[in-house]
Parts: sequence; structure tokens; C-alpha cells
Amino acid sequence: MYIEINAVGLACPKPVINTKKELDKIEQGIVVVTVDNDIAKQNILKLSNSLNCKAEIIKQEKDLISIEIKKGENVIIEEKKQDELEDKCIFISSDKIGNGNDELGAVLMKGFIYTLTESKPYPKSILLVNSGVKLSTENYDTVDNLKILEEAGVEILSCGTCLDYYGLKESLKLGSVTNMYTIVDIMKNSLQTISI
Repeated sequence: MYIEINAVGLACPKPVINTKKELDKIEQGIVVVTVDNDIAKQNILKLSNSLNCKAEIIKQEKDLISIEIKKGENVIIEEKKQDELEDKCIFISSDKIGNGNDELGAVLMKGFIYTLTESKPYPKSILLVNSGVKLSTENYDTVDNLKILEEAGVEILSCGTCLDYYGLKESLKLGSVTNMYTIVDIMKNSLQTISI
């Protein structure tokens, strides 16, 4: 089975959703999806990995990127060792905690991220959306502690649309870029989601 998807011009997370729909239809085969930006490319590669499919870039020009995804029996499934992780995700939608004084809110968030590094087992994923993406980019007080969590196996994901909105896409210091489909999927499949 060979399927081609033209996802050029589609807004996030449509390229990922369309790709998953086509992959779900087949037991074995190849899906080639073409996108027009790096964030969509990263999201497609991440989706392929999460579905235990093998993906590779077969064409990359200025505004056109084609990704070949192989699904089937010849794919090697890589298991990640995550012994110290708990099946929880933390959803952070701001660079501050609570309403009221912004300076206090930033201090509280810095303390929260630091405390996560001191509290095992770690969550499996940390999802950063809206101004929460500043924690993985321009806020050096939190970047260092998030790196500790990442090195321990915690998946740190920053919303691509949010990074674009705040002009921080090139400032990402750790983790990877994600999309709303992946965020929803992780939240649905985690035993517990903690919203901050």
C-alpha cells in the first residue's frame, strides 16, 4: 500500500491528524506526506515514532519537505527505559502560577519547576502551551531545571503554534516542538494530568 498526502498550507495540527488517519487505515505500507514548514516536519516525525513507524526525510527544499513513513513488519521498535517515570503529564499554560502579582507568579513557577526535580518519580511528560513556552526558551531560571528532568527521561514538549506566536521558535533550549493533536493524545493516554 502506498499513500501520498499533500499537507502543504495546512495549519497545525491538520498535517499530523491527516497523516495519522491514513496510517490507521493500513496494516503495512508506505505513507509519504509533504509539508511546508519545519514544525510540521518535526510533528510528523514524532507521530511516526510514537506509532512505531520508521520515518525519513526523502526530499527537503526551501518550502517543501517530503517524509516517507514505513509501517509494517520490518520496523524496529525501540523501547525507552523510563523506570523512574510515573504515567502522569503536567500541563503548564503560563510562565507564572496563579493570578495577581506577576513577579510573585514568576517566582512561584521557578520554585515549582525546581521542586519537580527534587520529587521522584518524575512525570512522564511536561506540556508547555501559551506563555508556558517561555519556560523552555527565554527563562533561564527554569531552563536549567527542565534540562535536569529531560536528561532523566521526561518528555518536554513546547507548543509550536505558541512558539511562533511569541517569536520564540529559534530560542527553544530543550525538549521538542509539538502540536495540539499530540498534546491531546498525551493527556488522554496519561493516568493523570496535572494542570498548572
